[in-house]
Amino acid sequence: MRVLIIGGSGFLGTELVRQATAAGWETAATYCSRPGSVPGASWYQLDLRAPEQVDEVLAAVAPSAVINATSGGSDWAVTADGSIRVAVTAAKRGCRLVHVSSDAVFSGSRIHYDEACLPDPLTPYGAAKAAAETAVRLLAPAAAVARTSLIIGRGGSAHERMVHALVAGTRDGVLFTDDIRCPVHVEDLASALRELAMSDQAGIFHLAGADALSRHELGVLIARRDGLDTTRLPAGRRADTAMPGALDVRLDSSATQGRVRTRLRGAREFLQAR
Repeated sequence: MRVLIIGGSGFLGTELVRQATAAGWETAATYCSRPGSVPGASWYQLDLRAPEQVDEVLAAVAPSAVINATSGGSDWAVTADGSIRVAVTAAKRGCRLVHVSSDAVFSGSRIHYDEACLPDPLTPYGAAKAAAETAVRLLAPAAAVARTSLIIGRGGSAHERMVHALVAGTRDGVLFTDDIRCPVHVEDLASALRELAMSDQAGIFHLAGADALSRHELGVLIARRDGLDTTRLPAGRRADTAMPGALDVRLDSSATQGRVRTRLRGAREFLQAR
């Protein structure tokens, strides 16, 4: 298996590279500014805003599968247009494509979302992700589009770092009690994405954890796991702020769980105190 991981130096990408190389896959990965540190992979610098670079990298690697795990945030040129370039090039070269999307494509108006639900984003990031999903499904109909949620694990995620900083008093802010998601462990997510890369399953998949938690509840679980003082975690309500975005988005992954072997654990399980 020869795989190309777009965004291989990111949090999810690093775990994908680690698992792929451990499985004996011939692994190539891309980075924007700095290559990753996982040994055994070939690294390629890639700016998704440059169409010729996308074609050059796929030509050089000649992968059988491409996993697009890049995160350009609300930068439309990366998150939407860049993903479209990857889909066009992968389809042209006959590569299996797994495209990673987000629960940010939903507004939260219905709270529970299965794979059949249509995107209705509220933020520029969500809109870019929704546009990418639509384009990928049109340009590469055999591709798998995998929506996920907050990614946790090994202490390296943004949320875990925030919890430590809040407890240490080195960062201002609060953890919202009304902002609810279904966190997933990075190892589970990467494993399920690799399964999809090896399969011929097409369409929308939900890869999120089994537990719906507020960001504050999640922070408390992280703090307990890491032996931190949970009373130092400030709580607040997102509804009382001017921050845009959905409040309560719960990805229902039950249909996808029936199609992949990897068990998508809930945060209450994978964040059990040591």
